[in-house]
Amino acid sequence: MGEAVEARHAPLDIITIGRASVDLYGQQIGSRLEDITSFAKSVGGCPANIAVGTARLGLRSALLTRVGNEQMGRFIREQLTREGISVQGLKTDPERLTALVLLSVEDEGVSPMIFYRSDCADMALSEDDIDEAFIASARAVVVTGTHFSRPNSDAAQRKAIRAMKAKGGKVVFDIDYRPNLWGLAGHAEGFERYVKSDRVSAQLKTVLPHCDLIVGTEEEIMIASGADDCLSALKTIRSLSAATIVLKRGAMGCIVYD
Repeated sequence: MGEAVEARHAPLDIITIGRASVDLYGQQIGSRLEDITSFAKSVGGCPANIAVGTARLGLRSALLTRVGNEQMGRFIREQLTREGISVQGLKTDPERLTALVLLSVEDEGVSPMIFYRSDCADMALSEDDIDEAFIASARAVVVTGTHFSRPNSDAAQRKAIRAMKAKGGKVVFDIDYRPNLWGLAGHAEGFERYVKSDRVSAQLKTVLPHCDLIVGTEEEIMIASGADDCLSALKTIRSLSAATIVLKRGAMGCIVYD
């Protein structure tokens, strides 16, 4: 019992919340997704990727989400464990399937993808999954944009934000904008990076004042602010939040605005 309690409250550097999928990457580089004949699987989803990356950099990381009670859910759990990531916050959903993504690398910067996420396990995350003591065991929590798209997962992330702010920790917001996952693009448009939406912007803008760090591409900065160009977007975000802003620019690196 003592060991279980100690493990439950083991100090962490960062907890990431949101998408966790099995990504199936086409192995025929330069081919259309239609022409792919073999795939290799890996753990995917923005929060899972952040957990893996930070763990590899030496941080004590955890992923808080749901996976299905099947082989792909177990693959995610086992792979995270192999990476040294805490799975204290990884819940097994008895009714829903783990999300899947099919991807190909068709050309440089062009990766068509299909999301299989209809009523998937991670989107069922709820307030009941947020253990405030677990959140308080970390120095920072990362919330992500897709999980503000549904009332239940939105409420879960906002509870985590409140818990982290109450203990004096840091809140990181990775905007993680996929129009397809907000119902703004068709099934074949998984690679689409930007569709303007006042509804999405209004939702994401309410998150900004609570953040200490905001991370996004130019398109994500625009959707989070509701502005039509990057400079106006940065100014709008700064008017709403004192957070450090990291503007991701792909192969050109990033720009940090304090």
